[in-house]
Amino acid sequence: MKRIFLAISMLCVACFCRADEGMWLLQLMQQQHVIDQMKAQGFRLDALDVYNPDAPSLKDVVGLFGGGCTAEIVSSEGLLLTNHHCGYSFIQRYSSLEHDYLTDGFWAKSREEEMKCPGLTFQMVDKIIDVTPVVEDSIQSGKTPEEKTFTQPFLNTLALEQMKAHGITLTADKEPVAGKPLISGRALPYYAGNKYYLLVYKTYTDVRMVAAPPSSVGKFGGETDNWMWPRHTCDFSMFRIYGENGKPLQTDKHLVISLKGVEEGDYAMIMGFPGSTFRYLTASEVANRMRAQNNPRIKVREARQAVLKEEMRKSDAIRIQYASKYASSSNYWKNSIGMNKAIVDNKVIEGKKQQETRFAAFARQCNNQAYFQVVQQIDEKMKQLYQPTFNMMVVREVISGIEFFREGMNLMYDKKEKPDYQKVYERIHNKDYNHDVDRKVAKQLLPLFRQLMAGQELPTYFQLIDTKFKGNTDAFVDYVYDKSVFANEKSFAKFQKKPSDKAFAKDPLCVVGASLKDFYLKVSADYTAKAERLDLLHKTYVRGLCEMYAPTPKAPDANLTLRMTYGNVKAYDPRDGVHYEHYTTLRGVMEKEDATNPEFVVPAKLKELYAKKDFGRYTMKNGELPVCFLTTNDITGGNSGSPVMNGNGELIGIAFDGNWESLSGDINFDNNLQRCIAVDIRYVLFILDKLGNCGHLVNEMTISE
Repeated sequence: MKRIFLAISMLCVACFCRADEGMWLLQLMQQQHVIDQMKAQGFRLDALDVYNPDAPSLKDVVGLFGGGCTAEIVSSEGLLLTNHHCGYSFIQRYSSLEHDYLTDGFWAKSREEEMKCPGLTFQMVDKIIDVTPVVEDSIQSGKTPEEKTFTQPFLNTLALEQMKAHGITLTADKEPVAGKPLISGRALPYYAGNKYYLLVYKTYTDVRMVAAPPSSVGKFGGETDNWMWPRHTCDFSMFRIYGENGKPLQTDKHLVISLKGVEEGDYAMIMGFPGSTFRYLTASEVANRMRAQNNPRIKVREARQAVLKEEMRKSDAIRIQYASKYASSSNYWKNSIGMNKAIVDNKVIEGKKQQETRFAAFARQCNNQAYFQVVQQIDEKMKQLYQPTFNMMVVREVISGIEFFREGMNLMYDKKEKPDYQKVYERIHNKDYNHDVDRKVAKQLLPLFRQLMAGQELPTYFQLIDTKFKGNTDAFVDYVYDKSVFANEKSFAKFQKKPSDKAFAKDPLCVVGASLKDFYLKVSADYTAKAERLDLLHKTYVRGLCEMYAPTPKAPDANLTLRMTYGNVKAYDPRDGVHYEHYTTLRGVMEKEDATNPEFVVPAKLKELYAKKDFGRYTMKNGELPVCFLTTNDITGGNSGSPVMNGNGELIGIAFDGNWESLSGDINFDNNLQRCIAVDIRYVLFILDKLGNCGHLVNEMTISE
């Protein structure tokens, strides 16, 4: 145990070395001397201005938006800024043929027009508590096997016990008081389980939509420009937190907005909730990620998206229904393509192998047999896990892609109690579901499922396809989509007149659902059995790497918790003879305009403002209007909507994307190529003010000129 505690302490030792890599834990930034390095580059605040558990600090203006993005508070009345793509599902939810906010934008001209968004939350970190000693004592005493410390039951129990021990009242499981935040806690492993922290959250549940530009502005460039630079997207939307008595939340702290602009080399920092990184993977694990995860994801999503794109093109109603689903699917489809390419182009696997060679020498030097064996043990696990991982990915992607089948499987998980048939029907036929579109998706994905799983066991309903339907997948799909009692209102009404469990069990959708459930459980069990003790191998490897690199500090992998990253505004050279400037302007929007391509349509009013050069106080010194800029900050999914701040902690932009050349960055950070793409806050305010006529929202903010 002494060796474990020594390794844990070494995680917090640091030296002064310039590096933009690092999603740093706020509570360790002083201890790891990250704050000192930030100050050397242009940070002009103190450690307590970033994280103070007892007084307002930057942690109190940044929160987890909707469970998967970041947003920041920009006024004393709870006004939030995040990305357009983060608010997209809510913009889409309220859109219709009569009120097409996706196309026209949404601009609340008064508080009364701000729209409630049921289910949308804003979650802020209140305190961060080191509970590593508690976990280690539990392991040392034999109370908890080490491998159990990674499991959700252990982490949930730990969170509850430690909140009580620190006098924190849990309210998340109680009846909430209207307008008051819910108090909850999460205990999580960091550094692959070498450290554990309890995060105490305040969650606000009344969050309302305030403003969103039309998609021609907020999604300008669409799928074509996604993950690309140069970029010309004004990727923002605005919401507001409401507190007690249905009034806007009065906040103790909010971000000041700077209109001073950015120059090459300027200091920039980002606070947010990065979702997941995998910087400590071995070479074999990177190869497995490419072949067993990214490849099947690309193929399944590509097939589904082709159907959705064609159906959305033919109908505005279907376009609105499937806009959010398509965007969500497309985002990580393209990310997976780019990641595989970047892993090869940036020689990531070769770099991992070089690190493993150094690690083996380090293990020999310190005579540590566990370190010397761990990479080989992980490699053996990867050989065993390739097929189970591939199978899991195919099953998940296909099931999530065919909504009718997915609901059939959900029905089987709900069978502990008699299902409410009416609720089941309403859940399936929600406003964003089209039965015929989903039927076409199924006809594309089922043959692909069989093809990808060639030589592997298939769900039992494929036997039905081969026997009763003589291998005709389309006929089988039509049978399920036409004959299920949940297929349409007429069939369901007939079933409801005389519902029976026997008829329910024999329903084609339920037969498919039962087959999928059994198959998924079998595939999942195979993966779990072969992945046994992989977490402990990673714990050993990460501890060893941190010792090897000491005294240089290493940040833990992202896990959707609050982090800080620092860097600079910076251009880059992706290839020989190619140079990308650090910013773009509205002129580039006009140059990209293509009225025949819905991804590059420019609103008439925006063209008029450009022609008149009516940029107001948001213009640059050269008379142009800034649109986006680049920084070297270390971000990933989950950072979408994160505030980009200058050395004074003032808002200068909103992070929304990364660049194509560095899409292997979740696995290996490249200081030369890695860039964060941010929308310039001046462009955001220009669109809000001049295009949306929402000067009242601009006036609500605190602006530094």
